[in-house]
Amino acid sequence: MAASETGSPAWPGSRSGGRSTVSVLVAVAIVVADMVGVGVFTSLGFQVKDIPSGFSILLLWTVGGIVALCGVFSYGELGAMFPRSSGEYNFLGRAYHPAFGFVAGWVSATVGFAAPVALAAMAFGEYGKSVLPNAPPLVLAVGVVWLVSLVQLTGVRHSSTFQLVATILKVVLIVAFLVCGFLLGSGQPVSFAPSASDFTHIVSAPFAISLVFVMYSFSGWNAATYIIGEVRLPERNVPRAMLIGTLIVLVLYVALNAVFLHTAPIDKLAGQLDVARISGSYIFGEFGGRIVGAMICFGLISSISAMMWIGPRVMMTMGEDLPVLRPFARRSTGGAPPYAILFQLTVASLMLFTRSFEAVLDFIQFALLFCSFFTVLGVIKLRITHPDLPRPYRAWGYPVTPVVFLLVTGFMMYYLLTERPLQSLLGLLIMLSGLLIYGVFRKRADQVPVAASSGRE
Repeated sequence: MAASETGSPAWPGSRSGGRSTVSVLVAVAIVVADMVGVGVFTSLGFQVKDIPSGFSILLLWTVGGIVALCGVFSYGELGAMFPRSSGEYNFLGRAYHPAFGFVAGWVSATVGFAAPVALAAMAFGEYGKSVLPNAPPLVLAVGVVWLVSLVQLTGVRHSSTFQLVATILKVVLIVAFLVCGFLLGSGQPVSFAPSASDFTHIVSAPFAISLVFVMYSFSGWNAATYIIGEVRLPERNVPRAMLIGTLIVLVLYVALNAVFLHTAPIDKLAGQLDVARISGSYIFGEFGGRIVGAMICFGLISSISAMMWIGPRVMMTMGEDLPVLRPFARRSTGGAPPYAILFQLTVASLMLFTRSFEAVLDFIQFALLFCSFFTVLGVIKLRITHPDLPRPYRAWGYPVTPVVFLLVTGFMMYYLLTERPLQSLLGLLIMLSGLLIYGVFRKRADQVPVAASSGRE
């Protein structure tokens, strides 16, 4: 293959095949849906154990949102430069080498999305007991994944409508909860104004460690980059969708934690996983847990839908580049990649039945952070090595914003290496396996006669 202007082998086109039919509103919905899962409803209890301050907690979530925005600015620049679906697979391949891109794509396409889908589905099954008390959680979990996958198989137009409606419903339910919390909740003696003691909390180790888990709750801000090829005017709309979506989630997260602290005593929240249910019981009484459970349950549908949409696009784009994966690149008349969707559905279903998704999530975290780190570092690299490349959108606040993201992400990787060395090592082994598989696939591709592969572009 000929050399590209980034110095690495050229890829077969800058845009994935298919029509660009996704509006900026739907792209925003995908970002919001992918970000808002169960993390924000469960993590506060572990934060207030060591940070019993309303101001420090809200600052913690604000800082997490600002770091996510720093990532948005960098990914926005790369997305506008290389408007092709698949996220890190595309960006790392362009900024460094296709082998690096394949490693990121390998992690995402095999378990990177399937494991979070399975986790969200299992959470749906557990919270679904609030609506259907006698239904087995596993049946609900498998059912919602298959239902959402069927919607995705119908095509991009129906997926867009479903995603938009489901995400709007999610946001409306959260806003309704917030309003009820502030109006009906009995105010607790917690102050959201800064005090002298807050400085001690902010510079403490628990604050830094809590930021790691806050950043996990903010993950998904880059969701729109996985469907760039389907977004109208992607050079403009993808950066805009990530920015608007992340700002919406930042406001929702800060407001939710404020409501939790406003409605429930800190000593009742400390160390508890189900802080949303505890808060709901103080707002709505004995039925509060059921109301909150139903809210989270319905909200998870849009999260699963977003991941079942964007995840298969990685395998689809990889199929466009490597002949051995070519079936995954095929699209239906509605624009959906059916084989890629069915592949992710199969992996997620297997994880649900074997309950392996929790273990998989543990050892892919380092790999995902590693890929995000080098993607943002790629913005700096390309600014230095290829300053003349067209940049329809330039990262706001460069070089400060990418450096902030790199520092926080670097700290998160250091935390995982020191606290979970075995899981981090397994994550590295997954990436190495992807590198080996790329070598095998690349060798086979090079052996394909030119006449047989002339239809690639």
